[in-house]
Amino acid sequence: MTSAGSPILPGRLGTPTMVLNEDPRADPRMIAALAPLGIGGPAEVLSFNQDAPPEVLLEYCATAEEGFSGLGGMMCASSPAVTGVTSSAEVVRGVDGNDITLFVHRPTSVTGPLPAVLHIHGGGMVILEAAGEGYVRWRDELAATGMIVVGVEFRNGAGKLGPHPFPAGLNDCVSALQWITDNKARLGIAKVIVSGESGGGNLSLATTLKAKKDGRIDQIDGVYAQCPYISGMYGTKSPNLPSLYENDEYFLDCKQMAVMAKVYDPSGEHEMNPLAWPYHATPNDLEGLPPHVVSVNQLDPLRDEGLAYFRKLLDAGVQAVSRTVNGTCHAGDCIFRDALPDVYLTTIRDIKSFADSL
Repeated sequence: MTSAGSPILPGRLGTPTMVLNEDPRADPRMIAALAPLGIGGPAEVLSFNQDAPPEVLLEYCATAEEGFSGLGGMMCASSPAVTGVTSSAEVVRGVDGNDITLFVHRPTSVTGPLPAVLHIHGGGMVILEAAGEGYVRWRDELAATGMIVVGVEFRNGAGKLGPHPFPAGLNDCVSALQWITDNKARLGIAKVIVSGESGGGNLSLATTLKAKKDGRIDQIDGVYAQCPYISGMYGTKSPNLPSLYENDEYFLDCKQMAVMAKVYDPSGEHEMNPLAWPYHATPNDLEGLPPHVVSVNQLDPLRDEGLAYFRKLLDAGVQAVSRTVNGTCHAGDCIFRDALPDVYLTTIRDIKSFADSL
């Protein structure tokens, strides 16, 4: 409480200089895991913004990709290997005529038609790879619960798999969904869930909206979106999304996200297009969609846009559930396999329970 008796607002809303490792809400195990990486204290301030020349933005994304690419593997290095899972790769032709690699993971001890997850990795739609060690681990963990998991290596807006701005990555995810649909019988798939975190959360929601627009919504039985990066409003920090202020510079910062948003949509012509930024979906866009789970992290700048999308789903009559993973930063329940195994595995089990409920 303040001296006047009014409550102290959380995070940087109450203390503008607050950093993640000082926030009393943060899980201390997470803070300890981030400390050796120099993450959790004051953030490095970018010397440019989203209006910088394109080559500057692309160079920044390439550097960010180098920094983030090893994080997933580093955070699961001490955990026991996942057993009882096999994996293979398929190369398919996308709707744009490009080749797309799909990674198929399946359990070895479960027979019969199984639920499948089309997994779409994070990275703001502009960096990282499905082949990354942390994402391979995530798909193996999901498959070990008794599901078939297909990871899609979509084109990015920048980095090694770029530069391919919107809608290239979305088109590749739609192509992956079509391949799964066409091969359900051969693969032994009973139902299909689309899931991903951060930029993968965006593409999970956008793939679903595109499927409805194209008259193929019956290809998707459920959607599990984690910490979705969906508003595109990071350069202005909308007052309707207070977590953009409350948790700014907690693992992610709004300047960084604004740069990535500009790389994804360089002209800005899609800033209100729900296929690029699902936060802007209308009731007509959402009506008739399959059941959703929208999972967010308490200490994430993106928390409130995910919760806003959840409320839009309910208003449109869609069966939807939200969950908030307390004490964690952006994607904290997907990253910290070693430090937060209980949190990580709870999310894995929740995705499986959601699939079983459909």
